[in-house]
Parts: sequence; C-alpha cells; structure tokens
Amino acid sequence: MTNVVIISGSTSNNSRLNGLEQEAIAFLNKKGVPYEQITVRELPAEDLIHAKFDSPAIIAANEKVEKSDAVIILTPVFKASYTGVLKAYLDLLPQKGFVDKSVLPLVIGGSFGHLLMIDYALKPVISSLGAETVLQGVYVLDKEIERTEEHCFIVENHVKERLDKELNRLHSLLSIKELQLK
Repeated sequence: MTNVVIISGSTSNNSRLNGLEQEAIAFLNKKGVPYEQITVRELPAEDLIHAKFDSPAIIAANEKVEKSDAVIILTPVFKASYTGVLKAYLDLLPQKGFVDKSVLPLVIGGSFGHLLMIDYALKPVISSLGAETVLQGVYVLDKEIERTEEHCFIVENHVKERLDKELNRLHSLLSIKELQLK
C-alpha cells in the first residue's frame, strides 16, 4: 500500500495550520492511507541550523520521505515565503529526495496578497528536489480556520471542499501508482 509523509513547517504548536493538518489526516484515515509525520520544529534545532546531514533525527526524517509515495507539505506564509524552519529541513533532504513522489502543498496566510507564494517560492524548491507531480495546492486565509479554547480547529466548509478536492487528486495518483506496482 502507498504511503504518505506529512511535513509540517509550522513554527507553533498552536498554529491554525494544524487545522489543515488535522483535515488532511482525517482524509487519509478515512481512505485507509498510511502516513507518517515530520514536524520540523521538533527536529533538533542545532542539527537544522548547522546542516548536520549525519544527525540521527535528520536521517530518520529523511527515511520517512524516502519510503513515501507522496508528500504533503504544510507551511504558514512568513515574509512572502515558507518558513525558515521548513527551508532548513528541505535543505537537508537528498538532492532528488522527491523523485517519483506526488507533492501537495498546503499553505495558510494572512491575506490573499501571498497567494502566489505556492507557485513562486515553494514549487521551485519542490521541483528542484525532483518532484515531477506537484499538485495545485491549497492556500487558506488564517481567518478561515477558527482556533477554539480547547486547542481544536474549525475549518470553514468551503475550505474543506477545496482541500478535499486536492486530497482526492492526491489519492487518485496514489491509487494509480499502487495499480502500477501490482
């Protein structure tokens, strides 16, 4: 069965981006797709900052990516781009770390002014890592995800619809790949 790795470039445990991640996980669970997670902010900061390719934590994270068939990358927009912590991790992936993988970017930002960040900042890096199939992605305004006092998230229905559309596209690609492997 195909496998997905979710890479979260969030810098905060309480980010509304986690609402998107929860929706993606719920979708994968519903479809019976196994997944693993990499929460970049939980990797050793020194290993990221000093580009320690031989770090056991980095090696373990890279192995998750290597054995995956698809990657979901989540990031908030910071300074019209993805987070620095995500960049630090992506720099530690092998040069062709996304070869033969479908990649779905999920991004949250404060305004539509950063909508093109996916195309102009994130997709070039994903492509440079060898990804041939990069889905359109989903850009969400942070105001479209409500954070409750219980640290839960309520995602607006129209966002769920757009997210489900892209996740279904990813699932279709995974299904095709699984059939090809048989």
